[in-house]
Amino acid sequence: MNEAELDAGLVQTPGYRYAERVGDQLFVAGQVPLDGDGELVGADDPVGQAIACLENLRTVLDVNGFAVDDVRRVTVHVVGPHQNLLDAWAAVRDWFGGSVPPATLLGAHLLGFGGQLVEIDATVIADG
Repeated sequence: MNEAELDAGLVQTPGYRYAERVGDQLFVAGQVPLDGDGELVGADDPVGQAIACLENLRTVLDVNGFAVDDVRRVTVHVVGPHQNLLDAWAAVRDWFGGSVPPATLLGAHLLGFGGQLVEIDATVIADG
């Protein structure tokens, strides 16, 4: 189900696809801060986790033939105090070079993996 993503070094998802391509669009599941061995990256570090999520997003984009500039919407989920949201958002802003596509930043009570503070999903549409 995720063969290309696994070949690119991402960890197996628990029963869902990383992304679904529909024509020139790519709907990307929430990217989590896990390395290729399934280990959490950036424990207690919302910036490190946001960057890990975004780098996993970049891998999904590459595998599916899209570029970062094709990202049209992101949702950033962050666990913890308000400062975690601010820190994760700063990492997202920097990663996109200050030009973030339409985005939603949400505080969350809990995410799927123990110690996970950040998760980022995206909608992607290729130009012409």
